[in-house]
Amino acid sequence: MSAKKMSLLALFIALSVIGASIKIPAVIGSVALDVFPALFASVLIGKRTGAVVAGLGHILTALLGGMPLGPLHVVVAAEMAVIVWFFGLFYQSGKKAVAGSFFIITNGFIAPLPMLLFFGVGFYVAVLPSLFIGAMINVGVALVFIPRFEGVFRKKLPEVH
Repeated sequence: MSAKKMSLLALFIALSVIGASIKIPAVIGSVALDVFPALFASVLIGKRTGAVVAGLGHILTALLGGMPLGPLHVVVAAEMAVIVWFFGLFYQSGKKAVAGSFFIITNGFIAPLPMLLFFGVGFYVAVLPSLFIGAMINVGVALVFIPRFEGVFRKKLPEVH
């Protein structure tokens, strides 16, 4: 990986940490605006880079929130990485609405399914509204700003998968 790409990776991780500071009221303290930099990175730099930003961004958000789910955050970070990778895949293939819908559905409803096993139905249902709102805000910010930066990134960086 070139120094330029590493610098961009660090920048997007830093943006994720900043987004982690913007919390969405929730049952757990780790619902935040930490993933839109990963969505950006998955489209503008590459799907793998976006996945790395998503995973690390979630772990950093969880650390800032006091790790309320304990080791389960590793599972959530892996889920976020996979979801962001697919978001990048759909977006780059021209299916922007599918990418946005996929992210909202998977992040807002499917990714929290493992919580059913550990915390029960009550917790799952209680966390859904904040996860759904968080997913909508994160993807909304990404979908508004990605097109504004695509030209700049495409001119300066070759696409990396």
